[in-house]
Amino acid sequence: MPSAANPPHECTVFFLPGLGLDAASAGAIAAAADPRLRVVGIDLLDRGRAASVDDLADTALERIAAEADGGPFLVCGHSLGGKVAARVMTRVLAGTEPVFGLMGAVLLAPSPPTPEPMPDDKRADMLATAQGEHLSRADAEAFVAANVAAPLAADLHDAAIDAVVRQPASAWRDWLTAGSLEDATRLVGVLDLPVVVLAGEDDEALGADAQPDLVTDVYPRARVERMPGVGHLLPYEAPERVAAVLAETWQAIRAAAPVVPPEWGRVIASSRVDVAVRRTLAQRALVDDRDRAPRTLNRAQVETLRALAALLVPQGEGGTIDLAVRIDDMLAEGGTDGWRPVGSPADPVAYGLGLDAIAAVWPSEVTAQRSLIVRLITDGIDAAGLGTDGIRSWFEDARNDLLRMWLAHPASLARIGFDGFAVGGTGPRPAGWATIATGERETWEPSELGQTVVEDAA
Repeated sequence: MPSAANPPHECTVFFLPGLGLDAASAGAIAAAADPRLRVVGIDLLDRGRAASVDDLADTALERIAAEADGGPFLVCGHSLGGKVAARVMTRVLAGTEPVFGLMGAVLLAPSPPTPEPMPDDKRADMLATAQGEHLSRADAEAFVAANVAAPLAADLHDAAIDAVVRQPASAWRDWLTAGSLEDATRLVGVLDLPVVVLAGEDDEALGADAQPDLVTDVYPRARVERMPGVGHLLPYEAPERVAAVLAETWQAIRAAAPVVPPEWGRVIASSRVDVAVRRTLAQRALVDDRDRAPRTLNRAQVETLRALAALLVPQGEGGTIDLAVRIDDMLAEGGTDGWRPVGSPADPVAYGLGLDAIAAVWPSEVTAQRSLIVRLITDGIDAAGLGTDGIRSWFEDARNDLLRMWLAHPASLARIGFDGFAVGGTGPRPAGWATIATGERETWEPSELGQTVVEDAA
């Protein structure tokens, strides 16, 4: 039970271990973790297979689904687990898995989606040690020694050796001859979400010098942090720093985006929600990249739209949706409704003209800003290329767009208590409702929506 000494967690971290390691490799990270984080180690290699990234992702997703609570989560993948993490995240964001809540990742010397850059002689040496059922303790000792920058503390050293010896040698052979060589680039694509990559300066193939080139095309938001005096086994060499970066990453996300409550996340992950809807909600839940270059508007126009959004659609305390960035994306992708008065310019042009006209007269004091908004609604202002009537019409569309962007976020749906997205599902027939009445809910619905019929009868 949660208590003052053991507070409930805010976010789960799913740890995907590297070659030769297992779920227990998350132990030192979990021990150092911020109490807001629940760290769950996931076994990837215990089934003795590692020839296919998708096969490993199947194992990871099966176990993540069993441990997920519907709340937000981060993926922490180390080495082999980093390559698997990329495929796991792609599949979660595609909506094909019964999992919801992915918000970002911390990757530790990750193997890339492309074939892993391992020297042939090292690959041959590792294969030579993996010919039996398990590696010998002596070979495990040699593997650990070759992958750390300095000797580990005794307890961590013994834990690492035990993990290596536990893993089936067949998984080593699969990974070295097939899995690490697989080009999963097309399976992964581009993952536009918050990512921090930690890499040791004493790790040659997957270290600090190599990682920027390996991750840039896959993770456009990735930040690579160099770790002096660290080799390849970051979960054992630097667990405190890994734990600190996990906490920093979660804090940055929590401060910049609304969080979907776990009960609602469980509904979205359920079979009542079809793949296309879950995909859309999963992608909308990601924190906005406020620093990226606008795609249609210019930076000044985005800032003006942000100022308008803050007054027109106030979002309250905590993390907020960057409605201006989302409208900029909508304009770039042609996602407007297409309706406009005769003679008015296309929506991307109208937005630029309208925002420029507003910026030219935008006051610094909030009361005056509110008065200007009323004027835009009632009388309009002069706007080159739009005219007084044109800016009133455009501003009506802009207000509607801002509200639609807010309402489209799954946290907003939870805030207004709307679960109508969960009546389709992945079954042969729509899930539908059995009970529709004021103050009543079905057992699958979030508890805040009322009492179930059974509860009422009791």
